[in-house]
Amino acid sequence: MVDLALSVIFSSLIFVIFKLFRKYEIETLYAIITNYFVACIVGLLFYQKNITYAEIPQKPWFLGTLLLGFLFILVFNLMAATSQKSGVSVASVATKMSLVIPVLFSVVFYNEKLSILKIIGIVLALAAVYFVSVKEKGLKIDKRVLILPLSVFIGSGVIDTSIKYLESSWVPQEEFPLFSAAVFASAAGIGFIYIVIKSFRSKISINLKNVLAGVCLGVPNYFSVYFLLNALQHESLSTATVFTINNVAIVMLSTLLGILLFKEHISKKNWAGIALAVASIFLVALF
Repeated sequence: MVDLALSVIFSSLIFVIFKLFRKYEIETLYAIITNYFVACIVGLLFYQKNITYAEIPQKPWFLGTLLLGFLFILVFNLMAATSQKSGVSVASVATKMSLVIPVLFSVVFYNEKLSILKIIGIVLALAAVYFVSVKEKGLKIDKRVLILPLSVFIGSGVIDTSIKYLESSWVPQEEFPLFSAAVFASAAGIGFIYIVIKSFRSKISINLKNVLAGVCLGVPNYFSVYFLLNALQHESLSTATVFTINNVAIVMLSTLLGILLFKEHISKKNWAGIALAVASIFLVALF
């Protein structure tokens, strides 16, 4: 449970940092790409064994890191676009409701059993994510940009499912830091290629402020994935339990941090969502 709690804390810090990006006028794309380079370096530093870089492409999980790297850079940018066009609440709901995808995957492919109380807990978790994120007047989604939150939902779910599959099938626990570093290196490389292509169309403006923002984002980003991988290793916690608690707790903690740090207004629906979140975690974790 300690690994899961640490994953929740570091993931919640990412939302706080994104909130600060707007305040300090950070160019999100450049900060995101820098963050992946930083996360990769942190992963290499935490890997205990000697690294032979030529052997990494021969690892059974290597191709998976290329897919995850592409998805990381794609989904992060889709989340940014969704926040701008449909609102932060819509982006948050789309991201965290994606827990349904890895839970269903674990039931179908790993034959994980869900008790009635666990199923009720997962349903309450979905309701909690909605109510914690919804504004007083409700979520308003322009049908013309509905493809964005739908893409975030699918992309986030595929990322979580892929992490679970690779962790359980191909990645030894001692290689978690190296695997995580490879994923972030892949995302950084794809982001760098994108910037190079973009430079042919428009001028690139990279400044120290964006780089520093990327450093601040990269460290918690790495540990959010690293501790999630560790949490998935616990035999006492099923995949459904890990992803449900992880996603709901992130929304809950992010909401509380928003109140404490940014004086965000919390409606009665939001408080109802927090109560549902507590109930869902209780049901999923204990039954």
